[in-house]
Amino acid sequence: MTRIHHPAAAHVSDVLIARGHHGVIVTQSEPTHTARQAAAVSGVPLGAVCKSLVFLLDDDPVLLLVSGSHNVDLDATGRRLEGTLTRAPIDVVEHATGQPVGGIAPVGHPTNLPTFVDTALERFERLWAAAGHPATLFRTTYPELLRITAGLAVDMGPETREG
Repeated sequence: MTRIHHPAAAHVSDVLIARGHHGVIVTQSEPTHTARQAAAVSGVPLGAVCKSLVFLLDDDPVLLLVSGSHNVDLDATGRRLEGTLTRAPIDVVEHATGQPVGGIAPVGHPTNLPTFVDTALERFERLWAAAGHPATLFRTTYPELLRITAGLAVDMGPETREG
């Protein structure tokens, strides 16, 4: 039986195809609101799940694509991005992405959000990311993720001291 994609997921698929990705969206029978749920359903390590998180860099929304096994170090990452990084309020997240929280894709937003990609994702051969709705995912690779999002690679962990 063919499943009809949620309109946001169908839009994400169209954007993926326009950017040279195969555009295949996998629809789960149950929503995968968290990276842990997505990893379990996909049978991949938690770190191979790409979380799409909206933050404010100073006062402007930015998209951080983060390994499922990481939390963003706000202070260190803010310094790397040359600003102050804070979590965006939910209304800003929904407005900036046009997608529901728990299903935010790396692409397909109404505006081009500056995008930064966690370097920790690079160690995985294949990645899974939400596709515009909490019950949808798509597969990609780290180089492809950088390309389709026009993202910049950034270490989002704590700073290390040489010493």
